[in-house]
Amino acid sequence: MRIALVVAGGVDRSGRERVIPVLLSLVERLARRHDVRIYVLRYLEQPCTYSLLGATVHDLGRPRGIRRQYAALVEALERDGDAAVLHGYWGLPSGVVAVAAGRRLGIPSVVTCDSGEFVSVPDIEYGSQYRLRQRLAVSTMCRYAKAITVGSEYQAGLARALGIEPRILPIGVDCSVFTPGSRSEGPPWRLLNVARQNPVKDQGTLLRAVRHLVSHGVDVHLDLVGEDTMDGAMPALAIELGLQSHVTFHGFLPTDAVIPLYQQAHLAVLTSLHEAAPVSILEAAACGTPVAGTAVGFVADWGPERAVAVPRGADEPLADAVQTLLENPLQREALARSAREWVRAHDADWSADRVERLYVEVSKKSPG
Repeated sequence: MRIALVVAGGVDRSGRERVIPVLLSLVERLARRHDVRIYVLRYLEQPCTYSLLGATVHDLGRPRGIRRQYAALVEALERDGDAAVLHGYWGLPSGVVAVAAGRRLGIPSVVTCDSGEFVSVPDIEYGSQYRLRQRLAVSTMCRYAKAITVGSEYQAGLARALGIEPRILPIGVDCSVFTPGSRSEGPPWRLLNVARQNPVKDQGTLLRAVRHLVSHGVDVHLDLVGEDTMDGAMPALAIELGLQSHVTFHGFLPTDAVIPLYQQAHLAVLTSLHEAAPVSILEAAACGTPVAGTAVGFVADWGPERAVAVPRGADEPLADAVQTLLENPLQREALARSAREWVRAHDADWSADRVERLYVEVSKKSPG
């Protein structure tokens, strides 16, 4: 079967820098048995083609705007020959462009909605439901796709509120890569947040929670891993809160450098205002790291058996939850064990099998 995967990025030819690990794990497994072609809409400046994990990657050279991306994708698909299925990873722009191209060429389409497709957060102008044009684009995409998949029950609930009935199909991690390590008991206690620094990730709430912990005498250190897209706002806030000796900003790190941080952390902490199915939570759980955070994505799904959830933007309740967990090793162990069992049952091999079944199903349907 020829599979056309449409993405906005995350498949750098290095296989290490600027990649989405779960996406690469899926690609690698699908490419063992199928002809996988990946079409990248907005990454490199100039078009190029290269091989990655058994798949062929066609970077379309950052065409500007949905219409040009659609035209470039149609041209590339016509050049390569008919695919059995088109799969857009994330709704905008990949899913919208994939569905439009599929209708033009008579190819059934699948879209994985793993971002802000179904939310609006007006305070930070985030989410595809915030602006009319994007709402219409998502609505049209969902109407004409043969299947919409999401990774969590939380994201499915957001979709259903809009009259969209998705399939829950989490994209799992490679549990042979993300493994538990030897973790010494604190104090000092290590907290870990793996996410870009941007408004929707709300690391400001996390820093204020750390400040509460420090002020109550908790010996804690926070490792923040992820690209800074806020011009130094979070390091500046850490200085303002007097946390210089309690926070390390690592910036972007490749997967092999993040794994040891998961393995030594006592808690992985998430403070996002929205998450569809946060990969970092799966990675942490695979490494045996218990999870606490805001009630979004997998944290919302897993509480209270596999994670501890608190309201969004609530720094003091988060600090209280973290302190309670740090003081209760048996609870941390129980959370970590239960979450890891779930992640192992929904790992990269499981996901590839379910995605392949979905491709077979939709490719038998009429593309009209």
